Amino acid sequence: MTHRHVDLFIVGGGINGAGIAADAAGRGLSVALCEMNDLASATSSSSSKLIHGGLRYLEHYEFRLVREALSEREVLLKNAPHLVTPMRFQMPHRPHLRPAWLIRLGLFLYDHIGKREMLPGSKGVKYGADSPLKQDISQGFEYSDCWVDDARLVVANAMSAREHGALIMTRTRCESAKRENGVWVIDVVHTETGESQRFTADGMVNAAGPWVSSFIESKLERKAPYSIRMIKGSHIVVPKLFEQSNAFIMQNADKRIVFAIPYRDQYTLIGTTDEEYRGDPKDVSISDAETDYILDVANQHFKTQLSKKDIVWTYSGVRPLLNDESSNASAVTRDYTLHVEDDHGKAPLLSIFGGKITTYRQLALSAMKDLKEYYPNMGKEWTHAHPLPGGDMSNDHQAFAQKLMQEFPFLTQAQAKRFTGSYGTQAYVLLGEATSVSDLGECFGQDLYQKEVDYLIEHEWARTAEDILWRRSKLGLEFTTEQCARLESYLKSELANDEILISEQIA
Repeated sequence: MTHRHVDLFIVGGGINGAGIAADAAGRGLSVALCEMNDLASATSSSSSKLIHGGLRYLEHYEFRLVREALSEREVLLKNAPHLVTPMRFQMPHRPHLRPAWLIRLGLFLYDHIGKREMLPGSKGVKYGADSPLKQDISQGFEYSDCWVDDARLVVANAMSAREHGALIMTRTRCESAKRENGVWVIDVVHTETGESQRFTADGMVNAAGPWVSSFIESKLERKAPYSIRMIKGSHIVVPKLFEQSNAFIMQNADKRIVFAIPYRDQYTLIGTTDEEYRGDPKDVSISDAETDYILDVANQHFKTQLSKKDIVWTYSGVRPLLNDESSNASAVTRDYTLHVEDDHGKAPLLSIFGGKITTYRQLALSAMKDLKEYYPNMGKEWTHAHPLPGGDMSNDHQAFAQKLMQEFPFLTQAQAKRFTGSYGTQAYVLLGEATSVSDLGECFGQDLYQKEVDYLIEHEWARTAEDILWRRSKLGLEFTTEQCARLESYLKSELANDEILISEQIA
């Protein structure tokens, strides 16, 4: 069994684990991260795809969380303009909602409680005959938040961590961790090769998401300091429900929120649900009751009526929220709690309970602040002013896509647009010296070429068709069964022939 020592060992390759890995590595710490599956394979790829302040959190008086989240919108718009884009949201006003004056007051607070430099403020809207909403909905409100490619945000943070020297190990499960002589001794196993490796680390971060408590109890063999409530959120994707570019936020009579969001040009994403979940997080899936609920809320609002046969894709995720004893699942705090415990001032364990994708960077800052006493020589905060990989571009996607097409004339408009919104300036690394379509190699379907697949294997830890079609992209929505099989076959042959990739994962 090989052995390696690092300053900080992180368990969990979701947004919080990847964010902390990037922050810590950029401060000069040696970092290793293990993820038992693919990056962003659980909660972090199952969100509503929003970077938002959380307008509804104002109802629960979570002013600090909202202020922090609104501030983070601005940071992410600057640091990841390829992945985070402005979006306007319209809230149709219906009789069961609060009075219009009260909603205006809430939106005024939302506009001003946090830093807002790049996004326009809120306003009232009127709906006429051309509205996609039902005729009895005549007015509403509009405000700003942001759209995000959640899984790609995780990958970008992992790439940033690697750029600063971190070791990122996917498909690597932590088998055990124990303290010995003031350090952590951690055994991991690569789930594909079965090879084991031992690490020692001065400190450890438990960013296992829905498994945060079970990891402490099963792998560390101690009692978890907090219990979590697993709140399931499910979404459906249907053919485009409306033409306008804004999203809709619909508040149901039960006070739960459902979004209808433009998705990949030809679809509408509708969700989420909030309900208790007591099963294994890896088995989470949408229930019939959730499907009916989402369809019902949409059908109460839109002229176009939906049924189950319109659904082209569904996904579900479990949010591991701190158990604050709220009786209502929607009211459980989305804030995070960090718990640190050590052994006589050495070998700290920092565990993360709760959190949301919008505030992952602030969570990482808080984690580093809590760990500072154990690493007195760590560098200063840096992530607020450093673009994520691919993010050193303006937020004008159309201009960047045009630039790509000028420099690579063989690209279609759809390809250039997708490359811009997925890779940003990393598209230059992907395309390399290509001068024609033939340089891109085999096309697996939907403008996914061998060159892009090879890039994803080499630079983004992709290993399966699912990694590529559902997390690195959403091309799975259009791929046929035959195209998926061809891609999977190519990946297996490539990875079997490339021992370097395997050794990188376990070395």
